[in-house]
Amino acid sequence: MLLLTKELNKTAYMGLLTALALILSYVENLISFQPGIPGIKIGLANLAVLICLYLFSWREAMVLTIVKAVVSGLLFGNLFMIAYSLAGALVSALTMIFLKKSGLFHVPVVSAAGGVMHNMGQLLVALFVVETYSVVYYMPVLILSGLAAGIVIGMAAALVLPYIQNILKKGNI
Repeated sequence: MLLLTKELNKTAYMGLLTALALILSYVENLISFQPGIPGIKIGLANLAVLICLYLFSWREAMVLTIVKAVVSGLLFGNLFMIAYSLAGALVSALTMIFLKKSGLFHVPVVSAAGGVMHNMGQLLVALFVVETYSVVYYMPVLILSGLAAGIVIGMAAALVLPYIQNILKKGNI
């Protein structure tokens, strides 16, 4: 009975994290942040993925990553957005999973690496879509923006994680 309760609680928390990711995606779409370079975003929804990665396992984080990319693309974008978002999100999630598993890095560093790799994944898709290497000139700006956004999201996650972990501990999750 206790195992069933833990699984139900975990499912409920995953639902909450999915809802949080979609709400943050929506909020990010409302923010008119236009730096002049396509693809640069704050990455608010990645806060939910990062929290999921540190609360649960890499499997749940990957599921949340895929669901977030597909559903937010369907709700707020188009098929191209889904392709770009999914490529970036998968490369980012795999990088963060690897760095977290190593145990050598703090949350903001893991998040910063994820932010940079998200942009690199999207850049790879852009190379195939536009069929020109000129998009590579965006790389320095994409690296810096991914680094900055990743650090901010990572610091936010590092601030809220202890509180969430405390709540989960009290609920025996």
